Amino acid sequence: MCGLVGFLGIGRGHDAHEAAAVLERMADTIVSRGPDDAGVWTDGSGIGLAHRRLSILDLSAAGHQPMTGPSGRHVIVFNGEIYNHLDLRRELEQSGLAPGWRGHSDTETLLAGFAAWGIRATVERCIGMFAFAVWDTQARVLTLGRDRLGEKPLYYGWQGAGDEACFLFGSELKALRAHPRCAAEIDRDALCLLMRHNYIPAPHSIYRGISKLPAGCLLTVSPDRREPRLETYWSLAEVAVSGVRAPFAGSDRQATDALEDLLKSAVRQQMLADVPLGAFLSGGIDSSTVVALMQAQSARPVRTFSIGFHEPGYNEAEHALAVARHLGTDHTELYVTPEQALDVIPRLPALYCEPFADSSQIPTFLVSQLARRHVTVSLSGDAGDELFAGYGRYVRNSRHWERIARLPRVLRKLAAGGIRALSPEAWNAVLGPLRPVLPGSLRAAPGEKLHQGARKLSAERIDDLYLQSISRWEPESLVIGGCEPPTCLHGRPLPLEGLDGIQRLMALDAITYLPDDILVKVDRAAMGVSLESRVPFLDHRVVEFAWRIPQSMKLRDGTAKWILRQVLYRHVPRELIERPKKGFAVPVGDWLRGPLRGWAEGLLDESRLRREGFFDPAPVRRTWAEHLSGRRNAQYPLWGVLMFQAWLENQPGSR
Repeated sequence: MCGLVGFLGIGRGHDAHEAAAVLERMADTIVSRGPDDAGVWTDGSGIGLAHRRLSILDLSAAGHQPMTGPSGRHVIVFNGEIYNHLDLRRELEQSGLAPGWRGHSDTETLLAGFAAWGIRATVERCIGMFAFAVWDTQARVLTLGRDRLGEKPLYYGWQGAGDEACFLFGSELKALRAHPRCAAEIDRDALCLLMRHNYIPAPHSIYRGISKLPAGCLLTVSPDRREPRLETYWSLAEVAVSGVRAPFAGSDRQATDALEDLLKSAVRQQMLADVPLGAFLSGGIDSSTVVALMQAQSARPVRTFSIGFHEPGYNEAEHALAVARHLGTDHTELYVTPEQALDVIPRLPALYCEPFADSSQIPTFLVSQLARRHVTVSLSGDAGDELFAGYGRYVRNSRHWERIARLPRVLRKLAAGGIRALSPEAWNAVLGPLRPVLPGSLRAAPGEKLHQGARKLSAERIDDLYLQSISRWEPESLVIGGCEPPTCLHGRPLPLEGLDGIQRLMALDAITYLPDDILVKVDRAAMGVSLESRVPFLDHRVVEFAWRIPQSMKLRDGTAKWILRQVLYRHVPRELIERPKKGFAVPVGDWLRGPLRGWAEGLLDESRLRREGFFDPAPVRRTWAEHLSGRRNAQYPLWGVLMFQAWLENQPGSR
């Protein structure tokens, strides 16, 4: 796991020494991504590459980057791991296309593949997680690439104008910001997306003119063709549609066997490292499956790590310990005090190079920090929910949509309009005397609940219902001067023909929430302590097979992730696993009324909000007051505003 940066354009009119100095400054901002080595390359004609290395494979100087291919045509900076690179080497050798190998790094394998097969054909052969930038010295074309599921980040964009324009790219926004051409102008439209989701979905970023390379894409750009050209080499949407159209036709036992074999292969490949390796273990289905398959293929106890909380509603450490004891892992746990968790919060703006507001970022950082004291690589169970229908919201939203869709659209619109005729405050006043006899769900803030119901009645498709269920704010009423861009969840629906409601929501999650929230959270938290994280469920062979598994094998008799449980029960007793899902959370709502109240009040101060000019203070202050009073738990919308405010405070010169 490493960090990469670069530019195309600044070399014009500047000597190589100045270009190298700029590259070093950019790379130094992401030193935690690669503390073991650093390198810079520039040819003095406007292209520059820099790299920070966390040594995982081939710890020798033969793995140094930027790396030039044997012919000198390609120069690469690479972040990630190609798990099947030894298989690719054998293929090159058998076809007589292998160079004289200098070392055993996957970066060298990639360069040999580019020379033999071309960039796209090589990437399509790869199993792994990666982001890279490769310069073709003959064609004078820069190619950026990102893995299929979006595990590794890559930002890019033109900054400056005319002959002074410069194409910047890198693993994190703070690296781009270190370049003198980067304007670092906050994009209010992207801020709307943050307020909607508590993260900023690709291809947008918080800075105007800077984009995220979408998962499964290649981008090419050159001095002669400045408009970046995007090319999709793998599409999860297409995988989902084709998988549902051609489902696995075998029995339950055959499907379970096939899934276990694929997961074993993915885990085995991801255990390849020249440094100490372990795994996160929460005691849930996903992480327990990964650890069980690791231990089944290891001659020594696997190192496992979990954190616990003294608050019983948030603690799963005892379950992780029980699984670890059964499997015989070398287990390390840390019970975190509220003070330790709170101490992480001031670090978040620096860890997350753009504002990010999933509060489970706090325990994710803490478990990464714990693991890094003992290992350099850690496997995780992320993505099991998105692949095997693990989230309860899939079934809830599907059932709600089935009920709503039975009503004629005209009646639904009339009912929604009637509810909206009164404001939430007016409804609260009207229904106030009736609260003792109202249904339990309406007794607290009945006006807000009725307006939520009106939004559901107005839904045109299940996507709309799903968006409402995950929305933190209606952002255009909050962000001053912002206009929410269309996304596949809002205004630009994905063509997912043939998928039922639950399958459609799973696909939307895997295309949006998984890469832009879950994987961002894990990558930044782990790389903040120089830990490489690996996700076996995101081996694309596993993903493609998961979409072929019939829905009846994922959801059965009210049980989610049924087939994954069958794999796990071959290794861990059912009674150690069967319990309600808790997630990976911290009691942020309580903290905001307690130890975080002063910090939050300072960031949400009305005069400060007016002075900065990004948010309308009225809805922010109203929501804050409702949360403090206990009338509602507004931790999710408030956390989004607070994380932007904390990030902004950490960004000198942003505007």
